[in-house]
Amino acid sequence: MKTVHPIDQANLDIIRQGVTEHISLSAERYDGKNIRVLDIAPQDWAGARAFYHQSNIETLDIDPDSNADYIADITHCNQTLIADETFDVVIMTEVLEHTLNPFDAANEVYRILKKGGVLVMTTPFNFRIHGPLPDCWRFSIHGLRVLLSKFETVDIQEHGEERFLCPVQYKTFAVK
Repeated sequence: MKTVHPIDQANLDIIRQGVTEHISLSAERYDGKNIRVLDIAPQDWAGARAFYHQSNIETLDIDPDSNADYIADITHCNQTLIADETFDVVIMTEVLEHTLNPFDAANEVYRILKKGGVLVMTTPFNFRIHGPLPDCWRFSIHGLRVLLSKFETVDIQEHGEERFLCPVQYKTFAVK
């Protein structure tokens, strides 16, 4: 039986804390009546529902057994399911590394966000390969800026930095 390395467990705790803090902060800023939130692949946790109490929350997941509102691949144009500029907030935590084409995912999120809408995103950097597989990518701050270059403003914060230029996670707000 394989055991979890202490570094992996510590980094997982940092990532979970970062996700919780980031979604909580986003809810403080953006939760409100008539706000449409799309939570992408909330999977095994409460996701936005634990923090957004006034907004209309919908979910999207690639897994047909997920019971998400939309069963779709965020790397594809899903115009038949979701119209352009539908959502005020899109939450995508620890998802981008699992996509096969992160540029297409960023473009699809941009398409479905309203003008002035916000992407709330976290991505691991200093963390092991993990499920659900595939786990394809790690993004530096520079790569995230390229991925999100269409957005009007992009604010990226390092989280869990114990080594210079090697944070455990990046927490991002990107405004369309």
